[in-house]
Amino acid sequence: MQKWLASSLAGTVALMALGAMPAAAQARIPRMPDGKPNLNGIWQAMGTAQWDLEAHEARHGVLSDLGARGAEPGGQSWVEGGTIPYLPAALEKRKKNFAARLTLDPEVKCYLPGVPRATYMPYPFQIFQHPTTMMIAYEYAGAYRNIFLKDPGEAPAESWMGQSFGRWEADVFVVDVTALNDQTWFDRSGNFHGEETRVVERYKLVSADVIEYEATITEPKVYSRPWKISMPLYRRLEKNARLVEFKCVEFAEEAMYGKFRKK
Repeated sequence: MQKWLASSLAGTVALMALGAMPAAAQARIPRMPDGKPNLNGIWQAMGTAQWDLEAHEARHGVLSDLGARGAEPGGQSWVEGGTIPYLPAALEKRKKNFAARLTLDPEVKCYLPGVPRATYMPYPFQIFQHPTTMMIAYEYAGAYRNIFLKDPGEAPAESWMGQSFGRWEADVFVVDVTALNDQTWFDRSGNFHGEETRVVERYKLVSADVIEYEATITEPKVYSRPWKISMPLYRRLEKNARLVEFKCVEFAEEAMYGKFRKK
C-alpha cells in the first residue's frame, strides 16, 4: 500500500511539474543539423476543406443516384472570418461553378490541383527537406513542387502549381507562391481565383507530428481583400508509411472523352 501511495504521489508530482514547464519544453520539435525545424515526412490534412472551404451542411453530391457513396460531408469553415470575400461579379461566377461542378472542377479531369488545394486534398504528401533544397511530392496525380530557397526572380510562365520561393522566418517556413494559372479551384464547390493570385504559405511545426498550416490568398480582381485559411497537418505514423501511385488520368478518361465514344 505504501509503495502504491509513493508511486501515485511521484506520478502526481511529475504531472504537476510537466504542467509548470513552458509549452516549448513540452512540445519539443525535431530539428535538422542546421537547427531548423525538421519538416521531413509524410503529412496529410484532415477535415472537409476539399469539399468546401466555407461552412456547409452535408448534402447530395453531383451524382445523387450514388446515395451515401456520392454524398458530401458537412463541415466548418476553414476561412478566417468565415467566408471568402468575393467581389460581386466573382461571387456570381462562384455560384455558376458550383452548379456545374461535375464538369467544370479541374479535379474531375485530373488536372494538377494548384496551391493551396494540393495541401488538403484527401491524399498524403511528402516533404523533402535539406539545408539547400526543399521539395514537396503529392500522391494525387504525381504532383510536385520544387521550392526555391534563393529568389528565382519572375517565373518564365504561369503553371498549374506556380513558382514557389521559400524562406525561414525564425522557426516558420514561409513560401511565396506566384505564377499560378487561373484554371485551378480551391475545392469541389467552385471556389476559384484569378491569374494574378499570390499565395503565401506558412508551415510551423508545433509538435513532432503536427504542422500548423496557413495560406493567405491575394487577388484584387477577384477578392475585396486578402483572406486566410488555416488547418493542422498530421504526420502519417503507420508502419512503412509512403506515398503510393495514384495516376488518376485513366480514371478521368471517360469524363473527358466519353462523349466521343462510338455508339
